[in-house]
Amino acid sequence: MSSTSTTPRSPMAPPRSFVWSRRIFLTLLTGFVLIPVYVMVSSSLKPLADVSGKFRWLPSGLTLRPYIDIWSTVPLAHYFLNSLIVAGAATACSVVIAVFSAYAVSRYNFRGKRVFTVTVLSTQMFPGILFLLPLFLIYVNIGNATGIALFGSRGGLILTYLTFSLPFSIWMLIGYFDSVPRDLDEAALVDGCGPLGALFRVVVPAAIPGIVAVAVYAFMTAWGEVLFASVMTNDATRTLAVGLQGYSTLNDVYWNQIMAASLVVSVPVVAGFLLLQRYLVAGLTAGAVK
Repeated sequence: MSSTSTTPRSPMAPPRSFVWSRRIFLTLLTGFVLIPVYVMVSSSLKPLADVSGKFRWLPSGLTLRPYIDIWSTVPLAHYFLNSLIVAGAATACSVVIAVFSAYAVSRYNFRGKRVFTVTVLSTQMFPGILFLLPLFLIYVNIGNATGIALFGSRGGLILTYLTFSLPFSIWMLIGYFDSVPRDLDEAALVDGCGPLGALFRVVVPAAIPGIVAVAVYAFMTAWGEVLFASVMTNDATRTLAVGLQGYSTLNDVYWNQIMAASLVVSVPVVAGFLLLQRYLVAGLTAGAVK
C-alpha cells in the first residue's frame, strides 16, 4: 500500500503565478542581454564576406584571423596604451583628491562646507557636452599663453576626465566616511597619530570598499568616453574609444574586426569589475544609504 504526499506550501511563499512570471521575465531579460553578446562574438569569428552578407545565427566557418588583423589594420596597441595611461592616471588622481576632500568634509566643520557639498553635487546635473567648448577654449588659450600643450595631449584629457569623475567620487566618499565611527579617529589621535595618520591608518582601511567603488567608477568613465576624446586628442594621443573608428574606411567597413576589437577593449573593464564586484557593491550601498 503506497501513499503520496505533497510538501505543504509555506504561508509566506509567493503565489505560483508570481513565481512563473518572474521566471519568464528573467529568461527574457537574460536573452535580451546575451543575444547581442552572441552576435558580437560570432561576428568576430567570421570572415568579412560572411559578416557583410546576410546574417546567419550559425556561422558557416570560424576563423581567428580578425583577432590577428585588428593589431595591424589600426595601431590598436598604441590606442590601448593611451587609454590605459589616461584612465589609470585619471583614476589615481580622482581617488587621491576625493579621499582628502571627503575626509575634510566628513570630519571638520568649516565655513562654506554646505555650499561646497551642494556645489560638488550640482555639477552632476549638467550634461558633459556643455563643457566641451569652454574646455577647448581654455586649453587652447593656456597653450598659447604658457606653451603648456593641454589640447591634444594626455594631460589635458586626464584633467577633462577629472571634471567628470571627481564630483561624484567626493560625494560618495563623504557618505562612506560618515559611516566610519569617529571613535576610531579619536582612538588613533590618543595613540599619537596626527590627522593624516588617523586618515591613512584607520579611516582608509575601513573605507576600502568605498574607495574601490570610486576607483572603478572613475576608470570606467575614462575608459569608454568618446565625445571629449574625439575632440581633445590627435593621432598620437587617440584612445581606444575613438580609435575603433579606424576600422571603417571609405571603401569598406571591417565589421568582424570591429567586433573583435570591441571584445578586446572590453576585457580590462569586465575583468576588473568581476574581480572587484564585492567591494563595488558594498561601497555603492554604504554611500547610497548614508
